[in-house]
Amino acid sequence: MNTFDIIRDRWSVRSFEDVPVKKDDLDAVLEAGRLAPTAKNQQPIHIYVLESDEALACVDRATSCRYGSRTVLLVAALTDKVWVNPFDEGHTSVDVDPTIVADAMILTGWERGVGSCWVDHFDPEVLQKGLDLGINERPVHLIPLGYPAEGARPAPRHFIRKSLDELVTRK
Repeated sequence: MNTFDIIRDRWSVRSFEDVPVKKDDLDAVLEAGRLAPTAKNQQPIHIYVLESDEALACVDRATSCRYGSRTVLLVAALTDKVWVNPFDEGHTSVDVDPTIVADAMILTGWERGVGSCWVDHFDPEVLQKGLDLGINERPVHLIPLGYPAEGARPAPRHFIRKSLDELVTRK
């Protein structure tokens, strides 16, 4: 499977088998996150692998979007380490870097048969307190991971795509 095929075929899994992700699959996913590019290669992120009953209960308090996954990744930004645009100090890599890392992990997982769902619908304060995150760690993405349950299918809206003409301007 090539990169284009993975991007084209991947869909958000919202129903998982009730098993943790296998160690070799999880290690490959995490390695992809480690290798993902970040602004000035500062790597201002931290990835939490949430698999304990206590950690998953915290996720459930923060969101209704775990979908039965037994392995959830939390990608946090290290806010004191992010790149700051010298031309616009209000623009930093605080959201961009964790997003690039998350995307690399999601696509690598799909290549290995590990489904995921990109979740940004959560209460960050619940995660901050419940997981005892550092003062400079900002939860950015939750990624439930796992093997799609039998009968899991993409949501109908997955297949709705704008045309290139709507998305691209050539000058």
